[in-house]
Amino acid sequence: MINVGITGNKGFIGSHLNNRIHLLNDINLISFERKFFNDTKSLNLFTSKCDIIVHLAALNRHHDEKTIYRTNVDLVKKLIESCISNDKCKHIIYASSSQENANSLYGKSKKEGRVLLENWAKKNNKIFTGLIIPNVFGPFGKPNYNSVTSTFSYQLINNIEPKIKVNNNLKLIYIDDLVKFIIKKIYSEVSESICVIQSSTEIYVSEILSILKNFKKIYIKYGAIPELKNKFYLDLFNTFRSYINYRNHFPKKYIKHSDNRGTFVELMRTASGGQFSYSTTKPGVTRGNHYHTRKIERFSVIEGKARIELRKVDSDEILTFNLDGDNPSFVDMPIFYTHNITNIGEEKLFTCFWINEPYNERDPDTYYLNV
Repeated sequence: MINVGITGNKGFIGSHLNNRIHLLNDINLISFERKFFNDTKSLNLFTSKCDIIVHLAALNRHHDEKTIYRTNVDLVKKLIESCISNDKCKHIIYASSSQENANSLYGKSKKEGRVLLENWAKKNNKIFTGLIIPNVFGPFGKPNYNSVTSTFSYQLINNIEPKIKVNNNLKLIYIDDLVKFIIKKIYSEVSESICVIQSSTEIYVSEILSILKNFKKIYIKYGAIPELKNKFYLDLFNTFRSYINYRNHFPKKYIKHSDNRGTFVELMRTASGGQFSYSTTKPGVTRGNHYHTRKIERFSVIEGKARIELRKVDSDEILTFNLDGDNPSFVDMPIFYTHNITNIGEEKLFTCFWINEPYNERDPDTYYLNV
């Protein structure tokens, strides 16, 4: 069992790291409070329990840059003094920044803190990992503080028009990818005073905003799942939707279409193509008797008994399939095959449908013809 302490465990990176470590069985998290840095006894008690410390606590933004510099360097010095006092901690992992060499006191504070910890490790025969971290984005970041993705997502969700100050080309890493990298370093026993973490995406600020605006249109306005064409889009979408006020936004009501046959409800659409729905059908009732020229469609019988019939439009041969919800099964509809489904049981028939494109009344690709 490895005893690990995380300073800044309630911050953006720290909270995600804390949550990930809780999924592991061989790491014991030592509790930490920010106030420990103002209480030598509490800080010493904390460091005396830690085999490894991940030092994330830092001030990122303040109206006075000198306060940022002084705070960050002082935190490192206090941590070093405490580790020397009890000689328990064998490895410190330090979160520095790709802004180390930028012309800012924040960047200077991160670099100076890294050098101080490197010297501590060398003098005391300890392990030190100095992480050079690119811009981090992900769910639950603090708007106007952690990341432009957090700021834009929060603003769009709350109907505030985002403004681009500088259209920089950002090098980004997703928070969960960073956290998994840090966890690997927890298990490492090799010192790396400069460990540069590669970004996973390079993208302009304006491109981020454009994608997020599309997410708002597709997901918030229409309730559909946007096209998530790669991992970055997936990560950005999970970031975006983390700023929704769930108490106010959900539940969303479906539109229920009912007639003498039963009910039909569309469940979900996806922007990449696809519509999910279900129907209930009364005993003896037949649905369908139409065909498609391009659509891919699947009928899944979940409850009840059904007969599905298919006939190629230029043939007299009828294919018949009996399905039973006691053994859920499905049948896919070929193009140019007219098809129907009949409830042949005595109870309500429950059928789920998937089709590869949402219904468009101006181009339905649905042609009625009895099987």
